[in-house]
Amino acid sequence: MRPLTQTSADRPVAGDAPVLVARDVHKSYLSPTGPLPVLAGVDLEVQRGTILAITGTSGAGKSTLLNVLGTLDRPDRGTIEVGGRRLDALSPSDLASFRAHSLGFIFQFHHLLPEFSAEENVMMPLLLGGVSPAEARDRARAALRDTRLEQRWAHRPSELSGGEAQRVAVARALVGAPELVLADEPSGNLDPTSAAALHDLMSSLARDRHQTFVVVTHNDKLAAQADRVLRLERGRLVPAS
Repeated sequence: MRPLTQTSADRPVAGDAPVLVARDVHKSYLSPTGPLPVLAGVDLEVQRGTILAITGTSGAGKSTLLNVLGTLDRPDRGTIEVGGRRLDALSPSDLASFRAHSLGFIFQFHHLLPEFSAEENVMMPLLLGGVSPAEARDRARAALRDTRLEQRWAHRPSELSGGEAQRVAVARALVGAPELVLADEPSGNLDPTSAAALHDLMSSLARDRHQTFVVVTHNDKLAAQADRVLRLERGRLVPAS
């Protein structure tokens, strides 16, 4: 079983290769007037154990960028590497396996299954990946402990606060020990207190577990807690002012 909490020997040292590398990434969509460029040469490197915040105006293409980085959509041009693996070189079946085992996703709405407990929701991706129920339960409870929900794993989503439900979603994203977690407005549906607690949790996970996050956000407080902030403008990433 892969340990959820890393020891100091597991943590990378200075000089480790970046977890995420994107080079000259382009993406366009068809519109009634022709191709609509969204990404126009994105270059990006993200180091292990850091939080990168991506900001930008509505419609700038932030979610498109996250979908492309997360292999939910294919770029028209350019290369993306996660953990040293070129994603464009993977077959569709290998890409699906890579997405399931190496990437974690957090969305604005938690998308928990209402008929299942917090523990069962976190177990679900492991069970779908062929992990035994006993191991999946152990790993789910470890993830819920790491997200400070050890007293709530028997509760269904309707019995949780919005902040607690979103922390279950974080646990679900982390349970497979992914190399990279991609978060799209993770606190966008939370009240300020719950949002602040979620931001603190992500910061502690990056610091203590060396977890790597790329977060799309409009929340200035979340961006301020990130190790680096970039802004998507005219299809490219530039330093935030």
